[in-house]
Amino acid sequence: MYVVCKEHLEIAIDQFVDEYEEAPDIVDLQKVHFAQWEPPKHCEHCKEAAQFLVV
Repeated sequence: MYVVCKEHLEIAIDQFVDEYEEAPDIVDLQKVHFAQWEPPKHCEHCKEAAQFLVV
């Protein structure tokens, strides 16, 4: 699972495919909210706001 900004989305997809050998689901964090989980505020690769969850 990766939480990233738009700029690092492609990197996160590549990492997911390398690790799990299948295509990930991409969740837009601006449109989806989770009852039991609060996503990190910042991208895992930089200080930009997190926009996508790659699972």
